[in-house]
Amino acid sequence: MAGRGTNRRRGPARPVPGRYPVRFGLAELLADADRPNAWLLTVDEVAQSYVDLDDPTHLEFEYVRRIGDVIDCLGDGPVDALHLGGAGCTIPRYIAATRPGSRQLVFDADEQLIDLVREQLDLRGVPNLRVRISDGREGVATRRDASADLVVADVFQRAKMPGDVATLEFTTDVARVLRPAGTYLINVADGPGLKFARRVVATIGAVFPHVVMLADSGVLRGRRFGNLVLVASRAELPLDAISRRAASAAFPARVASGADLDRFRGTATPITDAEALDTPRPPWNVFGLPPKT
Repeated sequence: MAGRGTNRRRGPARPVPGRYPVRFGLAELLADADRPNAWLLTVDEVAQSYVDLDDPTHLEFEYVRRIGDVIDCLGDGPVDALHLGGAGCTIPRYIAATRPGSRQLVFDADEQLIDLVREQLDLRGVPNLRVRISDGREGVATRRDASADLVVADVFQRAKMPGDVATLEFTTDVARVLRPAGTYLINVADGPGLKFARRVVATIGAVFPHVVMLADSGVLRGRRFGNLVLVASRAELPLDAISRRAASAAFPARVASGADLDRFRGTATPITDAEALDTPRPPWNVFGLPPKT
């Protein structure tokens, strides 16, 4: 029996399901009945993150799995990664687990949400991860030139992507922060017609010479609102490896690059800061999940 005064280190307490007020709405933490220590985090019934505390390599959402697959194709070893949009920090946890020694920084504008994740989802247990309360654009502006191997933008507020992280000026700043062989991944949500996604492709392509897009075929055909993952770099991307991973995934994705991506973009023009851009909102309330009945 431990004597009085013994300092025994305790592990993190089990998360407490429930609703919590945060900056951009009402957060809810829900346990997954099928996995013993996995949790869905929503804000105003919009899914923000799915975190498996026992297995951070488990990526539940289709588009998050695609981001993870792309990162797996970018060679081996630790990376210096910058994340715009944190919530449950699913991708930072994945990188920490699959690339030990990586140094990561997350910018998120919702301090209350991040505090919730720290307390309930053991954010402090992720090695070499720092979180700063800032919106993505302001955060990127503070970073040194050529200081990151990877920038991941997955930013949504009240179910919409902020327009200022889709512009030519912001994309140019991301390129400044990336090292010459660095990679930019951005999650874009759009619906039938894909007008916004085409303009984001035009924007990214105006800055980076190598661009790849991954998306569900139903989204590309305009059958449903969904996510498109764009991958960009000044260096050649591992297109063959990305294509193989996308084809063999549990939820296969179509991969577009080169002439195929040019056809997708069509006559779309880059987005600039001068525009008052209204970004798409999903027609129902939860990304990646069916509407509640």
